[in-house]
Amino acid sequence: MNRIVLGAMGVALLAAAAAAQTNYAAVQIKPTALGHRTWMLEGNGGNITVIAGDDAVIMVDTQFAPLHDKIKAAVAELTGKPIRYVVDTHLHGDHTGGNQAFWMDGATIVGQDLLKKSMAEGTTNALSGAKTPPSPASALPTITYADRMSLSVKGRKVELVHMPHAHTRGDTAVWVPDADVLATGDIVSTGGRYPNIDVGDAGGIEGMIKGVDAYLKRADAKTKIVPGHGALMDREGLKTYRQLLVDARDSVKALKAKGMSEDQAVAAKPLAAPMTAGSVQARAGATDRASDNFVRLIYRSVA
Repeated sequence: MNRIVLGAMGVALLAAAAAAQTNYAAVQIKPTALGHRTWMLEGNGGNITVIAGDDAVIMVDTQFAPLHDKIKAAVAELTGKPIRYVVDTHLHGDHTGGNQAFWMDGATIVGQDLLKKSMAEGTTNALSGAKTPPSPASALPTITYADRMSLSVKGRKVELVHMPHAHTRGDTAVWVPDADVLATGDIVSTGGRYPNIDVGDAGGIEGMIKGVDAYLKRADAKTKIVPGHGALMDREGLKTYRQLLVDARDSVKALKAKGMSEDQAVAAKPLAAPMTAGSVQARAGATDRASDNFVRLIYRSVA
């Protein structure tokens, strides 16, 4: 059975659900050139990285299904080449929602072994308990790897590295050596928000910090860092982000060590507390409600 028959029903259902909540017709895809035929695309959802070879494109993440046509048109305008591979940095729908549609175009979906397992089984939100049902087979990676792998199109090669027990259990970092670009997925997430911490089978706040440490070891002053959400970053920006995570962890961990309950820790508003560099909440540009949720996630993930 062909790709269109297998995937059309799933794409239609996902698109209908998403379109009911967001005006995708108003979304614009904004490209940022990173050099050496590499771009970051911003739209609605996670950032996308585009790596163009002589014959085809490797694309990192797909945002939401209703944006497929706009993303496809943007890639075509920038590169003039078809998308051969789609790499998923992690399983969340704002990064994988367009998988089926790009698969129907002929792209091969690539991801870490545990990402495929989580998408196939469905997941539960660590904070709300909301269930995400299993993804259709046509949205799952057909090429998977365990620890690391290389992926190539003519004239270009990228390195995929498993970042275990960080944002999710199946995170992938994408290194583009010839452009000195790193796509982090949601291990790094900025822009008026806190990163989402999976406190189930992932690494919690400690895993997120370890993931950032691994990125800092690999990056240098010239590395262009594409976060899961937010503006393009450099190594200094990544160091600032790491400090925010450390300060948030330490402030909540101290309250837990004093014997406070989760609700008491939330009520104490530790992320709004003044620090030398400014409160964690102010540095993140986050709301009171987002800070309360972040305290809960950190509280559940620290010993």
